[in-house]
Amino acid sequence: MQFSDWIVFMGSNMAECHPVGFKWPMKAKANGATLIHVDPRFTRTSAMCDMYVPIRSGTDIVFLGGLVNYILSEKKYFLEFMINYTNAATLINADFKDTEEGDGFFSGYDAKTRTYSNATWQYQRGPAPARVPEAPAGAQGQSVKGVNFAQLIANRLPGVPKEDRSLQDPNTVFQILKKHYARYTPEMVERISGTPKELFLKVAQVITENSGRDKTGVFTYAVGWTQHTTGVQLIRTAGLIQLLLGNVGRPGSGIKALRGHAQVQGATDISTLYNAHPGYLNTPNARRAHDTLRDYILTETQPTSFWSNTPAYVVSQLKAWFGEAATADNDYGYDWLPKITGDHSHLPTFVEMSEGKIKGMILTGQNPATSINSTFQRNAMRNLEWLVVLDLYETESAAFWKAVAGSDPAKVATEVWFMPAAHIAEKDGTMTQTSRMIQWHDKAADPPGQARSDLYFWYALGKKLKARYASSTATKDLAIKHMTLDYDPDPADVAEWKHKDEPSALRIFKEINGYEVATGNVLNTFGALTADGKTAAGAWIYTGALQLIDGKVVNRARMTPGKNDGWVSPSWGWAWPGNRKQLYNRASADPDGNPWSERKKYTYWDATAKTWKNVGGDGIDFAPTKAPGAAANPTGIGIAFHSGRDPFILKTDGKGWLFAPVGTVDGPIPTHYEPWESPVKNLLYKQDRNPVAKFWDVTGNKYNEFGGVQFPHVITTYRLTEHHLSGAMTRWLPWLAELMPDLFVEMPPELADEKGIANGDFVTVTTERGSTEARALVTRRLRPLTVDGKRVYQIGMPWHWGYMGIATGDVANNMTSLVADPNVTIHEAKAFTADIRKGRAR
Repeated sequence: MQFSDWIVFMGSNMAECHPVGFKWPMKAKANGATLIHVDPRFTRTSAMCDMYVPIRSGTDIVFLGGLVNYILSEKKYFLEFMINYTNAATLINADFKDTEEGDGFFSGYDAKTRTYSNATWQYQRGPAPARVPEAPAGAQGQSVKGVNFAQLIANRLPGVPKEDRSLQDPNTVFQILKKHYARYTPEMVERISGTPKELFLKVAQVITENSGRDKTGVFTYAVGWTQHTTGVQLIRTAGLIQLLLGNVGRPGSGIKALRGHAQVQGATDISTLYNAHPGYLNTPNARRAHDTLRDYILTETQPTSFWSNTPAYVVSQLKAWFGEAATADNDYGYDWLPKITGDHSHLPTFVEMSEGKIKGMILTGQNPATSINSTFQRNAMRNLEWLVVLDLYETESAAFWKAVAGSDPAKVATEVWFMPAAHIAEKDGTMTQTSRMIQWHDKAADPPGQARSDLYFWYALGKKLKARYASSTATKDLAIKHMTLDYDPDPADVAEWKHKDEPSALRIFKEINGYEVATGNVLNTFGALTADGKTAAGAWIYTGALQLIDGKVVNRARMTPGKNDGWVSPSWGWAWPGNRKQLYNRASADPDGNPWSERKKYTYWDATAKTWKNVGGDGIDFAPTKAPGAAANPTGIGIAFHSGRDPFILKTDGKGWLFAPVGTVDGPIPTHYEPWESPVKNLLYKQDRNPVAKFWDVTGNKYNEFGGVQFPHVITTYRLTEHHLSGAMTRWLPWLAELMPDLFVEMPPELADEKGIANGDFVTVTTERGSTEARALVTRRLRPLTVDGKRVYQIGMPWHWGYMGIATGDVANNMTSLVADPNVTIHEAKAFTADIRKGRAR
């Protein structure tokens, strides 16, 4: 970020919520960059920026879509980058219909199921290569029960996408985008988002005038972008802007995700998501063609991208999990894996819990009693027979019965087990931050008393389960019976002061990294993984974090002591995959392999050495010896299908996608829909809300009337520097509790005057789900906005408080609802409606 020429903070308050990382934007500013903050509130981030731009929460796609329209209509795009490195010239199925023709709907919508078929969103293609009869496994050993994976994948090769590089055909992505965003004018941006037209145009001018061969810029976002019913598409809109301007894969470019927690990246990598196995491999799904390993490989492997290696990733993962029991004859234990049957994420799980379908729950580092529609979630928890909570302090979830039953715990039948956990300084392991960089941390001390690490808890529980099922022959028990669970430490490696039975984090890291089955030697690169059972790796993306160098295992997740290797710092931590600090860095060179400019030089082609090189020693995110002029091979597997000018190796065509034929369930192009609860109608289309958003019409989750007068104000929630997430750690610490003791609600002076509210008064904020009491903070950091000629007030609340700890207060999430983005089922806490009155709730 220090090399950015502009930075737009949007959906994030980086100065307060990521203060350590904020030093890099400050360096960019010192170097002459323009900093812009687009946010409903004026914050400390705004104060450090050159421009503050107000916006109505939930209208980010209108604002960003307006930027796309400006770039296209004013011809501000980086043409050479766009036409060579994106799918702008690709032809889309002639039967595709845009929202412009469907008044808010794309072609393929089924009103009964509220889902899309993406059949008409696909590329026009030439003929596919001839299929050949499937041959038995050959010498490569790419086999399961005689299946030849290589042949299986080759028979799925599609035809080459058709293009019109003149960009004139109406079915090109370029023309579709122009038509789609034509109505996102500066005037429309102002009508919908409340952002003054002059400010919007100033932002458009800054980012376009400071992008191109010699300049780059970056968007930074946090949960202010994700927590919407259009969250995924919102982030994609920023992606369109960056692809059009050439701001991907280059120094000072891209979109920086500022995680809401230090280990969010690692948690998704390894993976706490119900629908993904470690390394972003899809979980076997009973509703898809996943019956056998062959079916899974056939369904999930993309033959024309880096994902063509899926067979090696999957089989190596199964070998890591089931060891010697995983063989070609039993599909490497694939049949032992459970298959998902639907959406098993947090919100629908609690809906099922409210219906009595879930009997027990283990919570580690999670506090649902203060989460979305917290009253609903607390009431759902009383249907549990048992609850186990591992945490540092007694959280609201551990004590949920106090909220639902008051002083009579006999009213709640749930048996609660509270297990004292270890702090981060009391355990070994890794952290993976937003740049995909893995860093190792060492234990500084054992936890006190009976407190133990969560790693110890799960390992001890796993060993007890494994012992219980040791004699079982039932197929459903084989995953537990055969799972590898041998992480006891070498006594010689355990310091005298340490617990002796703590599992070895380094041994687990070795399994995740990968190793040769025959020798046990760690693998230095994911390119060494095979689909024949000879390698094991828990997560292919982490392969190479441990490396065998001169006969010794080197942990690359540690900083190389005393080594200063410049700003790229390849020896500071280890970034997956393959220690590539800048993804898609082939795009930092022009189609011929030359730097776009000396000022932004990064990865380039050395014609003499016939290899790609990097100015700072970064890993080359491309085939290292594939020349820029290499032609695409229409019968090639993986990135052989791409040319030497196709930098996006994880995409099936090697291009950055301005138009997504697959991957998003709510449309191939980002489109503005109002939040599920909004004070105004959608001025762009007849369809107000995301037509495939997830919602739950259940008792205790009533929605505010759309456009209704009972709850006229827009409300958003946010975080503070002094507290962390639900406050389960920080509100128990006296010095932090003293710094920020009370819950408050921010409101503009004009709203306060209308309601007779003075600064410091108790007020009550209300929705259909419930009410929250807080102190009034009357401030000009929030200002009234004019939306379609109507004054709209926005109010804001931090969400860190609860009823346990030293600093206590009402739960802000008493007011939020269960409604979610259809792609990832994340909730919409950043934009809903409420009313506010003077006085206490009780």
